[in-house]
Amino acid sequence: MDSKILSTLEFHKITNKLVHHAATSLGKNVSGQLAPVSDLEDVKLMLQTTDEAYKADRLKGNAPFGGVVDISASLHRARIGGTLNPAELLDIAATARGARRVKKHIDNLHEDDPIPLLFGLTEQLSEHKPLEDAIFDCIDDNAEVMDSASPELASIRRELRSGESRIREKLEQMIRSSSVQKMLQDSIITLRNDRYVIPVKQEYRSHFGGIVHDQSGSGATLFIEPEAIVSMNNKLRETKAAELREIEKILQKLTARAAEHVEDLLYNQELLGRLDFAYAKARLAHEMKATLPRMNDRGFLKIKRGRHPLIDPEKVVPLDVELGNQFTAIIVTGPNTGGKTVSLKTVGLLSLMAMSGLFVPAEEGSQLCVFDSIYADIGDEQSIEQSLSTFSSHMTNIIRILKSMTSKSLVLLDELGAGTDPAEGSALAIAILEHIHKLDSRIIATTHYSELKAYAYNRKGVINASMEFDVATLSPTYRLLVGVPGRSNAFAIAERLGLSQAIIDHARGEVSEEDQRVENMIASLEEDRLSAESERNTAEMMRREMEAQRKRHEAELERFEEQRDKMLQKAQEEAHEAVAKARREADQIIADLRRLALEEGASVKEHKLIEAKRRLEEAAPELATKKKRPAGGGAKKPAKIGAGDEVMVYSLNQKGIVVEIGASDATVQLGIMKMKVALDDLELIKPVAQLNKQQPKQTASLKRSKEDSLRMELDLRGANLEEAIIEVDRFLDESYLGGLGQVYIIHGMGTGVLRAGIQQYLRKHSLVKTYRLGKYGEGGAGVTVAELK
Repeated sequence: MDSKILSTLEFHKITNKLVHHAATSLGKNVSGQLAPVSDLEDVKLMLQTTDEAYKADRLKGNAPFGGVVDISASLHRARIGGTLNPAELLDIAATARGARRVKKHIDNLHEDDPIPLLFGLTEQLSEHKPLEDAIFDCIDDNAEVMDSASPELASIRRELRSGESRIREKLEQMIRSSSVQKMLQDSIITLRNDRYVIPVKQEYRSHFGGIVHDQSGSGATLFIEPEAIVSMNNKLRETKAAELREIEKILQKLTARAAEHVEDLLYNQELLGRLDFAYAKARLAHEMKATLPRMNDRGFLKIKRGRHPLIDPEKVVPLDVELGNQFTAIIVTGPNTGGKTVSLKTVGLLSLMAMSGLFVPAEEGSQLCVFDSIYADIGDEQSIEQSLSTFSSHMTNIIRILKSMTSKSLVLLDELGAGTDPAEGSALAIAILEHIHKLDSRIIATTHYSELKAYAYNRKGVINASMEFDVATLSPTYRLLVGVPGRSNAFAIAERLGLSQAIIDHARGEVSEEDQRVENMIASLEEDRLSAESERNTAEMMRREMEAQRKRHEAELERFEEQRDKMLQKAQEEAHEAVAKARREADQIIADLRRLALEEGASVKEHKLIEAKRRLEEAAPELATKKKRPAGGGAKKPAKIGAGDEVMVYSLNQKGIVVEIGASDATVQLGIMKMKVALDDLELIKPVAQLNKQQPKQTASLKRSKEDSLRMELDLRGANLEEAIIEVDRFLDESYLGGLGQVYIIHGMGTGVLRAGIQQYLRKHSLVKTYRLGKYGEGGAGVTVAELK
């Protein structure tokens, strides 16, 4: 892309904003070099990267780029054998750690919400944890080599501290001496040339032995190293030299380790710069309230409420424009300061931003095109130095554009044909537009010439447009109206400003009849447009209201369904609890009955208990809606219910038989359970008299005929223990009544569970005298033989 075009459309101001949002110097370098791309697939990838960064920034904020700096110079020095200083090594470790943190941050994001392009970049980041640890173990946050960097350095520094301590002790003894104190300017110990000295008065120089290292500005004070500590200072200097040598050795080792990873670290630098650049684009999009445009290479653009990104958002007027579908050229007419130039720049700058992988400040669904180049001739480029007039300057620029443009170019021309004779200027403007139109380039041009309105009206693929002007306020609204040619508002403005009506009428008479018809037609078109726009706005408002109402209804329905589900869930939990409680009570009752049977010898049949428990399980209430009580209180009057009546218990949704009636409640038999129930919770179903008619009284007698065949064996193979015990009890009763003395119970070998359960039951049965396993020929361990009493 021509740098002149980027300058004309002020693209550098966008990159400056982008640089401001970069977190690292690496990202700032990449941002500052941003330029448009002319390949559609490349642009789509760039925009997808921005979209992923936008989503990542919205969900988790900026990536942790803290500590990442440009270490390329240090790495190049390490590669050629130079020794890095502690600060440079610390930057390398901090950058390596920053790369690791960024990688972890984006990897975690990718697991929750895929961001494949950013994840692809972080996958290429190499980790250097051992190098980080080695550097951080040796160098502290102040870029000082620590004692722990090596045992030798620790030993040397201990010796240094010890030597300094001895020297200070010696000097403090001296300055505390009364004979020495009178010779001192101050009782202090200080350093000169890295050697410990004391301040001595000039007049006592001859009385005080040692080496003079410095003197005060007035010469009244000499800084003398006493002879007694010269050898100690010399030793200290030697120890410091040893410290420097050891530090140099440590730095060389760390530099050598860094040099082993130079290529990986340099590539990490590049990747981190690109990642920071992506996040900078995302934050710029947030600042501009920009959206992701849809891209094509068909020469089609459709901008919905586009805003110039360099104008105050509170003042900018949104732009709606479409180009490249039904028409490939737009001719904008209208007065100066109406916003024509800003409209041109907005279209050009938004196109450049999209082609650079940036979001654009426009509504969702805006479409932009990837052009092979964008050309613009905007503004007054009069050159005094080259003795070029405004017309010559424009024409020189247009000639250069005509030589370079293609059918896939976007051409923006401001004030086409201006600066010369109107007749010749308009003719030249029409000829230039026709040439560009035949080449099928996309063009937006602004002009003052009314002749171009007729050209746009008569030429297929070319459309008129204008900047709206409010005659009532005598000011432009800066709205681009595509399809409506610009009209002269001179007469209306003059009339509102108070010019004599006679003069205005005379002026109208000077205008040709044809021009009058054109102006009237334009006025009529504008009137129709305003009416249609008003109706469209009303329809849009109604649509939004309907949409809002639909969303409210959907939300209410969702809340209702949620409440219904919660109520059903609660009802199910209550029903389960009721069933569980009833089952616990029934189990307790059965256990009590068994205990009573054992204690009192009552003839409670075990199979009957098991059968009753099975009926209880089957009678567990289904999770169904309870029957509603009749209106007006629900239940029948208690006076109508008597003992023996069949009733409905509302609270349990179960039928039962009234056993006993009380003053306010009744005892009701529900299956094998008896419960006390309030009378108003009952409804009479059948009185006792009706029940007696329907059900003849049953006796507990057992009738057998002689023809009934008696079996001596019972085959229980395949049955479970509960079923088997019921059958065994029935079999023993029949055998006993039939006069059999011995019976055979076949249970099979199996796991032994059925055999053990049956034998345990036989052991307690009142009709069984003894039992044993079958002998050889009787079935062996698969048969139990029981002898009856």
